[in-house]
Amino acid sequence: MHPEHPRRKRRPVLSTAGLAAVVVVALSGCSDEVYRGWLPGSSDAEITDQTGRIASLWRGSWVAALIVGLITWGLILWCVAAYRKRKSDDVLPVQLRYHVPLEVMYVILPIFMVGVLFYYTNRDVTAINDTSAEADVHVQVIGKQWSWDFNYLDDDVYDTGQQAEDVSEPGALEEQVTLYLPVDERVEFTLDSRDVIHSFWIPSFLYKLDMIPGKTNTFQVTPTETGTYLGKCAELCGEYHSSMLFNVKVVERDEYDAHIQELKDKGQEGSLGLEYSRLQNVDEPASQGEVDN
Repeated sequence: MHPEHPRRKRRPVLSTAGLAAVVVVALSGCSDEVYRGWLPGSSDAEITDQTGRIASLWRGSWVAALIVGLITWGLILWCVAAYRKRKSDDVLPVQLRYHVPLEVMYVILPIFMVGVLFYYTNRDVTAINDTSAEADVHVQVIGKQWSWDFNYLDDDVYDTGQQAEDVSEPGALEEQVTLYLPVDERVEFTLDSRDVIHSFWIPSFLYKLDMIPGKTNTFQVTPTETGTYLGKCAELCGEYHSSMLFNVKVVERDEYDAHIQELKDKGQEGSLGLEYSRLQNVDEPASQGEVDN
């Protein structure tokens, strides 16, 4: 049996909807940093051709989550205030009440919300991962414990990195291997790993992609702002994961060509392969000479 409806005096219920308006006005904001959701870069000068799209998806997702949160908490607080037991009540308020239209809405509305989020996410991720365009520059990145090798495939030269001894020392980051990219040219990255799973991440590019032993991943991006950026591994890959760092320099074409020539002058021609890959070492049978020894 349900308890009888409590006898109470009619009192106006105070509304807390003003809180939502204040939050929305505060976040609709003020600075470009807030507008971008505290992501790196600037809306006036996007670092790549994809950072604007990624920032927009991020911002839209947060706005949607904020609206849902405000509505949910608003309804909870309103129910707490409107249906609480007052001093003048001689019985408890009704604790259970069926309302079929509301229950149907509780099912349909979340499905609609997830569908909208899926549509925009799929649209943007498909565009970000599209590699159908002809690239101007091809770079193979090889992850290894705990550094990076870069093969500039078009120019048949390479650069190789070594593990940072102590990243806390002054100048330690500047000594790490540096990836050069020409500005306003489409770059296709080919990602491989020699040992364990790594993740190629340039935070300012707002994108990362895993490097999985035995599997090659690719993506394309066009850097649009010159500058120096920090790269790192975003997948826990062992004891010195935190020191698996590299630098990225987006430069004009003449500076890029000068760096390629510098690598050639050092004798770093050709490319570094996966011959030290643990996977290949296990899968490839030993030669007859190795067996006899």
